[in-house]
Amino acid sequence: MTSIETTRTGDDIDEVAGVRFADPYRWLEASTEEVRAWQDAQGEAAAAYTRDWPYFDRLRKLVAHYDTERFGSVPMVAAGRWFRMEPVAGSIRPSALVSEEPYGEGRVLFDPAAENPGKPPFLSWISPSPDGTVLAVGVCADGSERNTIRLVDVSSGALLPDAPTQFLRDNWTGGAKWLPDSSGFFFTGTDDDPVSSAHEVWLHLRHGTPSTAAVDVPWLPGGDYRAVVASADGRHAVAVQGLFTPVPVAVTKLHDPTNLAWREFVTDASLNLAGFLLGDEWIAVTDAGAPRGRVVAIGLNSTTPDDPGSWRTIVPETDVTVRAVRPVGDVLYVHEFVETYSRLRVVDHDGAARGMVPLPGKGAVGELPFAMMNILGPTPTDQLPFAFSTLMSSWGTYRHRPGAPLLETLRKPEVLLEDCVIEDGWATSADGTRVPYHLMRRRDVLLNRPRPALLYGYGGFGAPWVAQYPGAMSAFVAAGGVFVHTNLRGGGEFGRDWWHNGRQQAKQNGYDDLYAIAEDLVATRVTSPNLLALTGGSGGGLMCGVAATQRPNLWRVVVPRVPIFDLIGACRDGYGRWIVDTEFARIDDPDEVRRLATFSPYHLLRDGVDYPAMFIEAGDTDPRCPPWHARKFGARLQAATGGDAPVFIRIWSDSGHGWATDKEIVLTQQTESLAFILKTLGMIPPERPPVAAE
Repeated sequence: MTSIETTRTGDDIDEVAGVRFADPYRWLEASTEEVRAWQDAQGEAAAAYTRDWPYFDRLRKLVAHYDTERFGSVPMVAAGRWFRMEPVAGSIRPSALVSEEPYGEGRVLFDPAAENPGKPPFLSWISPSPDGTVLAVGVCADGSERNTIRLVDVSSGALLPDAPTQFLRDNWTGGAKWLPDSSGFFFTGTDDDPVSSAHEVWLHLRHGTPSTAAVDVPWLPGGDYRAVVASADGRHAVAVQGLFTPVPVAVTKLHDPTNLAWREFVTDASLNLAGFLLGDEWIAVTDAGAPRGRVVAIGLNSTTPDDPGSWRTIVPETDVTVRAVRPVGDVLYVHEFVETYSRLRVVDHDGAARGMVPLPGKGAVGELPFAMMNILGPTPTDQLPFAFSTLMSSWGTYRHRPGAPLLETLRKPEVLLEDCVIEDGWATSADGTRVPYHLMRRRDVLLNRPRPALLYGYGGFGAPWVAQYPGAMSAFVAAGGVFVHTNLRGGGEFGRDWWHNGRQQAKQNGYDDLYAIAEDLVATRVTSPNLLALTGGSGGGLMCGVAATQRPNLWRVVVPRVPIFDLIGACRDGYGRWIVDTEFARIDDPDEVRRLATFSPYHLLRDGVDYPAMFIEAGDTDPRCPPWHARKFGARLQAATGGDAPVFIRIWSDSGHGWATDKEIVLTQQTESLAFILKTLGMIPPERPPVAAE
C-alpha cells in the first residue's frame, strides 16, 4: 500500500452512444490547484520510494550508459553537405550541425540553448533545402511535441526572418518538405487545441517577399494526418492522407506553386499506398489484394487509379512481409520482414532482382513506426544511408550504393551488449495462433530455474514491433534479468492480417497473445508470476493496464508509460476520439462501446482485487495520452487494490509523449521506472556494465 491518502470521488457519469458509465474520478481531468497539489504529492511519494532503494544512483549510471536514441537517425545530404542532429561536446541536448561528410567535423547551425539558455527547447526535426543554403528546424518549448519553425542561413548560421508562425503538431509529417528548386516548402500545421485532430497543409514561399498560404486540396473526409510533398524531379506534388494507411489522394503540376491545380488521384482510403513519386508513377507498397504486401506502380494519368487490377505489379506478394520501398538511382530498395527480422533486397523498376544488401546481423532497419512517417523525407539520388540495430547493439548508420557488393559503415553502434544471447520463441494464443517473441539474457544467466523476466510490447495501429536495441532496459539484462521482446497481433510484423486480427472487434487477440507468451515463459520455467514484470508505452501503456486488470495474478510488477486508460473518456476530445475510432471500436454503436469497456482499464478495476505493483508514468504536456488517464486510473487503483503491492503515479512536468522530452528528464524517468521494477523483484544492478570475457 502507499502512504498517499484516499483520493476523493464524485458522482460524474460518462456517456458514449447512449451507454453510461460511472466516472468517480472525473475531477482529476481538470487543471486546477487541487489537481496539481494531488499530482505533486503522488510524484513526491513515487520519487521517494524509488530513491529509498540503495542502488538508485548505481542504476542511473547504467541507464545513462545503455540509453541511446529511440529511433535510428540518418544524416541528410543536400548539395554535397550533410546535416544531422546530435549533442555537441559538453551537452546532452541535440543541436543541428552541418559537415562535409556524413559524420565529419560539424559546424553548429542551431543550438537550442542559444534561444533560451535558462530552459533550452527541444530540437524536434531538421530539413535542409535541396540547394543546401537554408536549414529549417522545428523547436518545441514544453515537451508536448508542438513546435514552430526556425530558418537558418547555412553559410552564416544566422536566423532568417519571416519564418512561418503556425504550430506543427509534431514531427510526424517530416517538418518542412522543400520544393526541389529550394524556393519554399510545404508543412502540416494544426490549430490551437492541443488535443484536436486538425491538420492543415501550408506552403511557405521564400523567393521575393516571403509568404505562407493554406493549400486547398480535395482531401478525403476524416481527421487523419495530411501532408504534401514534391517529386524529386520537380514536376509534380502529391497530397498524402492517412498516418497508418497513407493514400495519394491528389496530384498537381508544380510549374507555378502559387497556382496549384489539384486533381483527385486515389480516393479509396482503404487501399494503403505508402510510396513515392517517381517520374510519372506512384511507386508504393500496398496490401490491397496482398495481405503480406507487394510493390506496385500507378500511373499519374491512370483513369482507374482506385482499381488495384489496373496497377503494375513490380514485386508480387510472397511469404515474407513487404514493409517499405525506397527509390535510389535506377533501382528500388525493398524493406521486408522475415519472421520479424529485417531484410533489404534490391530490384529494378520492373522488379528484376539486383541483389541483397548484406545487413550487419539479425535485427531492424531503421524506420519510424507508422507508414506515412517514412515517405515524407528527402530521397537520396545515388545512395541509401540507413540505420540498423539488433537487440544486442544500438543503432549504427550504414550506406549502400546500388551495385556495390559491400556495406559501408558510417557510424558504428555506440553500445554493444557483451556476452548476451538471443533466443527466438513461439507461443500459442487462445485461438491457436502462433505468436513470436525474442528472449535476451546474459550468457551466464542459465535458464535452469525461474528468473526475473521483463516483457515489452505494443501490438497496435499496424506498427511493427521490430527487433531493435531496447535502450535503457538493457540495464535489466545487466542485472541478471531476462528481457522478452513480444510481437503481438495489432502490429504490422506479418502484414495486414496481423494488424486487423488484433484491431477493432479482434482487439482482445493482441492481449491474449501477450498472456500466451507470459504463460509459455512460466510453463518452460524461464520465469514465474512472482518474478514477472511488464512494461510498454502509449498503446503499450494501455496494454499494461489491460494486462494488470484482466490478468492481475499473472504479474508481479507492471509499469505503464504515457498510457491511455479511460477509453470511454478519451472519446470526449478530438484526438482521443480519432484514436479510439481508428483502432479500438466504432463509438457510434452502443454494442461497440460496451465491447470497448471490456478492455478499458479504468472501467475494469474492481474493489478488493490483489493487483500487481504498479508504477504509472505520464507526461504533463502529453497531447496524445493526456496525464489525466494516469491520474484517474492510478487513483481508482489505489482505492481498489486488495493487496499490499505499492501503486505510484508519476506525472512529469515539461514532458509529453516522449518524442520531445529533454534528455535529462528521460534518463531520470527511465531510472525511476526500472528502479521500481528491480526493487520489486529483489534485483541488484551491477556496479558497471558487464564486459566480454578475455
